[in-house]
Amino acid sequence: MSSAAQRAASGEFEAHTADGAVLRACSQGDGPVALLVSGLGGTAAFWDDNAATLARSFRVLRFDQRGIGASTRGTAPATIDQLAQDCRAVLDAAGAERAVLIGHSTGGCIGQSLARQAPERLDGLILSGSWLKQNRYMTALFETRLAILDQHPRAYAASATLMAYPPAWLEAHWNVYEAAIAAAPATAEARQVVRERIDALRSFDGSAWSASLTLPILILGARDDMIVPAFLQDELAAGLPGARKTMLDTGGHFFPISRPDAFTANVAEWIGALR
Repeated sequence: MSSAAQRAASGEFEAHTADGAVLRACSQGDGPVALLVSGLGGTAAFWDDNAATLARSFRVLRFDQRGIGASTRGTAPATIDQLAQDCRAVLDAAGAERAVLIGHSTGGCIGQSLARQAPERLDGLILSGSWLKQNRYMTALFETRLAILDQHPRAYAASATLMAYPPAWLEAHWNVYEAAIAAAPATAEARQVVRERIDALRSFDGSAWSASLTLPILILGARDDMIVPAFLQDELAAGLPGARKTMLDTGGHFFPISRPDAFTANVAEWIGALR
């Protein structure tokens, strides 16, 4: 293992891409490698609680995606395929030949793309609150969010958060709402990053090649998800022959946060069965 990979094995590290992006990443724990890939928000912090739990059994890698948080933007278009290549750069920098990729929402689309581009790098794929292709509901939803984004960034952040969690959970964890408002994309540059990421997720369509993915796949969803409705998990399962599907009754779109125990238990059990 190189000196850079040794540093990556026990804390923060950087992955450098061919187009000049510098991705800030971190490694926790030891064991089989699990790469956590967040959704539209693109932050490593999305996984804070899950990572702490999973690191008891696995080596957990996570990172801020290009243009997000502590990571720089680079010059390449932020397509789903490019974001998948960024995942490969993180694995390389971490000295990890293979991993189970756990992708939430847009992160699940990124995971599907990596499985198509470089299946030799993945031992398995967990698609959490994700989808196979856009439908009328999601198209209308994200068109509406884009319209709000430029006119009122605070309302954009508020509406996204209000839709992402069960109301009772959010009422009891109001600091989550306040933090989302504080992180609203206030600058033109920040809004452009959000806009291109929404364009990327809206353009994703894995239906032409999903059946060719032969690696083990777990689909996780929540029946009360208002952003990626539960029927899209059914469609995803139909497009991925042999995939296992597990649905939580509650949790909203951000069920890895609102239902962390159920989420990590399902993940750990499934990865453990791969050995």
